[in-house]
Amino acid sequence: QVQLVESGGGLVQAGGSLRLPCAASGRAFFNYAMGWFRQAPGKGREFVAGITSWGGSNHYADFGKGRFTISRDNSLNTVWLQMNSLKPEDTAIYYCAARQTDVSRRTDDYDYWGQGTQVTVSS
Repeated sequence: QVQLVESGGGLVQAGGSLRLPCAASGRAFFNYAMGWFRQAPGKGREFVAGITSWGGSNHYADFGKGRFTISRDNSLNTVWLQMNSLKPEDTAIYYCAARQTDVSRRTDDYDYWGQGTQVTVSS
């Protein structure tokens, strides 16, 4: 069992940056691949970024390449999403998720989810 808690969301102007931490509790965080997803009002939840269990490989949605960076520290049981050059279309609730084995871009493949943190980007 893994419990996930996101934080770090807020209101930021276009072009600004935010860093979202996701703190995990439970056992064997290092066994889990981690993903970040987001859900904008009226839209489905979409993949943002993912990182393998030991951080050896990162994956990004096309809209995040060059702007977003996912990282983790297994000694701290934490994964981060660094978001730079934010745009109004990045406004959404951001969720972290965990699954054993490899990173997946599918929401249905993840076993554990946090409650989400709101990110609002003003123009």
